[in-house]
Amino acid sequence: MDNINGFSAKEISKESRSSFYYAFNLLPSEQRDAMNTVYAFCRRTDDIVDEETGDTNIKFENLHKWRLELEKGLKGHSDYTLLNKLSVIINKFNIPLDPFFELIKGMEMDLQMNRYQSFEDLIQYCYRVASTVGLMCIEIFGYKNKSTKTYAVNLGLAMQLTNILRDVKKDAMKGRIYLPQNDLKKFNYSESEIFQNEYNENFQTLMCYEGARARKYFEKANNSLNFEDKPSLFPARAMQHIYFKLLQKLEERNYDIYSGDINVSKFEKVFIALGVWAKYSLVY
Repeated sequence: MDNINGFSAKEISKESRSSFYYAFNLLPSEQRDAMNTVYAFCRRTDDIVDEETGDTNIKFENLHKWRLELEKGLKGHSDYTLLNKLSVIINKFNIPLDPFFELIKGMEMDLQMNRYQSFEDLIQYCYRVASTVGLMCIEIFGYKNKSTKTYAVNLGLAMQLTNILRDVKKDAMKGRIYLPQNDLKKFNYSESEIFQNEYNENFQTLMCYEGARARKYFEKANNSLNFEDKPSLFPARAMQHIYFKLLQKLEERNYDIYSGDINVSKFEKVFIALGVWAKYSLVY
C-alpha cells in the first residue's frame, strides 16, 4: 500500500484506462480533480483485494489498515496524501461518509465470499461496490432532485451486473462465481461447466435471464432521473451509455464470453462520452 503516495489521483485514474476516465475527463477542472481523487480512492481500495500479493488474512489486515487510514484522513492526519486530499473533497462537496465505508465492506465481501446463494445476496454486494461510487459522484456533479440518489443506486447495480456478465470467465479463473447459485440450479448449469468454459444452450438462457435483470436496473435508473438534472449529470449519463453498449454487445454475441473478450473499445468510449457531453452541455 505504500506506493499509493507515488501516484497522483489523476495518474491513478488515467492509468486504469477505465470508462470512468473517459466519462469525467470533460468536467470543469475543480470537479475533474475531485472525481480523480474519489476514483483513485475507489481504485486503490479495490486493488487491496484484487492485485496485492499475500494470503487472505494479509489482505484483510491491509483493508483494516486502509479503513483506519481513511478515518485518520477525515481528520487530515493520514499517512497517505490521497486520503487527506479526499477529506478536503468530501468537505467541499458535502459527500456523505457512509458510501466510503460501505465500499470497504464490499471489498471485505470479496475476501469472505466467492459464491452468492441468491440474487438478493448479489445485489447487496453490487450496491456496496458500485452504487456507493455513484452516491459519491453525484455530490460532485450536483443535482436538485432527491430521486437522483435512486438513479445513482440503480445505475450502479446495472453497471456491476453488466460487469459480472462480461467477466464470468475471468472471475472463475480467480475462483469466484458471482452468478447466483440458485440461478445456476434453476437453469441446470453447473460450476464445473463454468470452469470448463462450457458454452451451451443452458448457459445462454441463464445469461439472458441475468442480462434482463441488468436491463431492468438501467430502466429503473432512467425512470429515476429528473430532466433538469441531466445536464449536470452528463458524466454519469456517459457511463450509463457506455455500459449499456457493453450489455448490448454481450446480447449480440449471445453471451459467448468464453471464446473471446467482449468490450467497448477506447474509440467507442470517447465517442460516447463526447456525444453525451455535447447533448447535455452544449444544448442547455
